[in-house]
This record gives sequence, structure tokens and C-alpha cells, in this order.
Amino acid sequence: MRILALRPVLYILIVLCGIIGPFLFKLRTNGIFACPADGYAGNQYLAYCQVTGYGDYDHGAFWFGLEPDIERFAAEAEVLFLGSSRMQFAFSSQATDKWFASPPVRYYLMGFSFTENISFSAPLLSKLRPQAKVYVINVDRFFEDKETAVGKAILRENDALARSKEKRFWQVLHEPFCTTLVMLCGKEASFFRARETGMWNLKGIRLWNGSKDIADGPASDTDRWEHYAALGKQFLSQLPVDRRCVLLTIAPYNATKTAEATAIASALNLDLFVPPLEGLHTFDGSHLDRPSAERWSQAFLEMAEPRIRECLGNARTSSRPIDELSHS
Repeated sequence: MRILALRPVLYILIVLCGIIGPFLFKLRTNGIFACPADGYAGNQYLAYCQVTGYGDYDHGAFWFGLEPDIERFAAEAEVLFLGSSRMQFAFSSQATDKWFASPPVRYYLMGFSFTENISFSAPLLSKLRPQAKVYVINVDRFFEDKETAVGKAILRENDALARSKEKRFWQVLHEPFCTTLVMLCGKEASFFRARETGMWNLKGIRLWNGSKDIADGPASDTDRWEHYAALGKQFLSQLPVDRRCVLLTIAPYNATKTAEATAIASALNLDLFVPPLEGLHTFDGSHLDRPSAERWSQAFLEMAEPRIRECLGNARTSSRPIDELSHS
């Protein structure tokens, strides 16, 4: 009789297990718990977890102001870096941090994944109204007005804020759970962003396609180079700094668009700062590995130092805001 009385309870437990079990399995294999949590230390947040159930949080964190102080740190930086994930990994180095530490200069790496461009960065700058005296721009398809899928979702979709808030909520659970019970969480590739400097910290062991050497890629989309240059001129005209204080570069990878970057820099009448280094490697074919990033960022900063110091010392003040880039 007692067993019969417990049947409803057992039935409910079985149903709950049938519902909760698959949900927990999905979180572990296709959600935030598939990624490690060992990057939160040092005032960092999870910018990206390489599973379809989580993906990019970085765009929403900036656009909706979901992370404490990142907007302020970016806006108050004296040297602001713009570009894609290639720029982020290239400058996320001890060499960069050390160079800006003596004498102390506030800097911020404000690049985004998915080869993000001015279609997202321009309106974001309009919101932030940065005070930078120097802009370092990774010219690799940055002057492009075609919206990326992630940028478009954040800017255009009605539920973008809710989805971004949900991703932020899961980090509140992810950090203590996966820090305490490390073996229960995954090791998918992920990266964390330092709130104060914008640096990315790569974590996880499943790192895309493996190491590849850097190389120049063939010229492509040459019919659009003039368009990229025109967008670049429009974008640069809205930056409240002297043109000499806009430094163009291109972080190398296994198909570097060197010819395109050179042509655009020439059309904009700006110098292209690219240190001539050999023996550099990527960890996935597209982003410099840590040793290469250390060498490349150090060489870039040594090459650009006279210009950066000049601009920091002779910066003219301006209250002119950065207007949102109009798209053609």
C-alpha cells in the first residue's frame, strides 16, 4: 500500500528527470557550461564561448552597457584600438601592457569577433564619445558597410537585449559552478575580456584548425577597394583627432590582405604601420598565437612609438562628437 501511495511522487520525479536531464545535458554540451571558467579572474568577463547555444556576448555587452565600467574605460582611453578579432589577439599581449605602463598611458582594445567593421563600431563610438588622442585601426576589412550577422542581430533584432541579458545571467552561475567543479564543465575554445584594457584571454583546448604560418593572401574584391577607401575617408573625418594620430595597421595571418591594406592606406594618405617580422604563426590560421603576438605587438609599438608619443604630447582638445556613420 505504501508503494502505491508513492506512485504519484515517483511519476513526478521521473517526469522532472525527463525534462531537466536533457536541459542540463544541453547546457553542458551546447551551452556556456561547455566552456571553462578559469578566465574570470582579474576583472574579466566571458566574451565568447564557441558553442551555438552561447556564442558571442561581447557585442551585446558593449552595445547595451551590461558590463560594469567597460564603456568608461573605452571612452577614457588615450589610445583606442579598433578592428576585428585579429587585432584583438595580436595586441592582447604582455608587451602591449608593459609598453603602455611606462610612462602610464590609458589604452583600450575595442575590437570584435566575426571580422566586425564600421557598421557596428561607428554607431558604438557615437554612443561612447571616446576621448582618445590616438586611434590604431586594423584596416583588414574594417572600412566595410556590410553588417556582420552578429552586429546586425544586436542592432536590429527586438529580442537582442533580452538574449544578451540572459547570457550575462548564465555567467553568474557559470563562474562559481565551473570554478568549483572543474571536471563537470567543458573545455571548448573561449575568450575573456579584461574590463580595464579590453584585452582578450584565450581559454580552452579545442582551438579551431591548428597552427599555421602567416603569409600574404592573393588580392581579392579589388573592385571594392575604392569603396572601402571612401568609407574610410568618411569615418576618419568624424574622428576628433589630427589625421596623423590615426595609425593604420594589419595584423598578419595565413592570408594577410597586405596589398589591399596598402592601397587603402595610400588612398587615405595615411601611413601603414606593419613591422616586417618573419617566423610568425597563428593558432588557428587566422589569429596570431601568443608568442607571435608578443613579438608582433612589441615590434609595432616600437615602430609607432614616435608618432604615438607625439600625438599624446600634442593632442588638441575637441568637443566635437563622433557622429554615426551613414551607410551607402
